[in-house]
Amino acid sequence: MLCPACAASLRPVPPPLCGRCGAPTAWPVSRCRECAGRRLAFASARAATLYAGPARHLVAAWKEHGLRPAGAVAAELVATRVPPPAADAVTHVPPDRVRQLTRGRHPAEELAERLAAIWQLEHATLLERKRGSLRRQTSLSRAERGRNLRGAFTAASAPPRRVLLVDDVYTTGATASAAASALRAAGAELVHVVTFARTIR
Repeated sequence: MLCPACAASLRPVPPPLCGRCGAPTAWPVSRCRECAGRRLAFASARAATLYAGPARHLVAAWKEHGLRPAGAVAAELVATRVPPPAADAVTHVPPDRVRQLTRGRHPAEELAERLAAIWQLEHATLLERKRGSLRRQTSLSRAERGRNLRGAFTAASAPPRRVLLVDDVYTTGATASAAASALRAAGAELVHVVTFARTIR
């Protein structure tokens, strides 16, 4: 699906990484300046590639234009670059129902299903949205993103002790943390986050 040049341009997130949020750091740390002082509900976050160049175009084609083969490309890259976290089940960040009407297939769900098959884990829909985000996340600051998603998710069923939460892109961690918070409130003890791409701020 990708030409060799574009495939080679899908750059991995350069190590060393923050132990918590997965941001690149000068040396290994348990919390970095991006996540220190924040109440993050997930135990770790990792991504396969930087959200730049061809990765942006791939996600846009996948999310906005329903380019189904992108899911297989994303899953293969994640499985190659990200060690599977210890988990009992894989779930995904649920979509905004209104926006999903114009998109068709939900990338996070497709990626979760494919990774569950590759890593031989159960895939389950453990979350649902209580409401859509009040405003579009793309225009908001990190603090505003967190407030915008407060109370947006709830558990659809009782989660296992360890959950792998999948999304397409990690930007500030606000979405992942809000979804992980709902899982933990329902009984999950550990939530690890895996995404296809990651924004470096």
